[in-house]
Amino acid sequence: MNNSISLREKEILTLIAHEYTAKEIANMLYLSPHTVISHRKNLLTKMNAKNTAGLVRRAFEMGVLQLGQVG
Repeated sequence: MNNSISLREKEILTLIAHEYTAKEIANMLYLSPHTVISHRKNLLTKMNAKNTAGLVRRAFEMGVLQLGQVG
């Protein structure tokens, strides 16, 4: 992992793993969908993942997310 993951990024990553869309996450966290997408892009870079599926897989492998974890 290139950089540490912020609390907000972890929160968004957890919601992504629970299959929420960028729009749904934005509504939950009072953000714009563009901000959520920006966080997702930063996470892809930080975790060296090619896509969202890879991002979630890497998060579990690295111990950033755990089964049953809720936002």
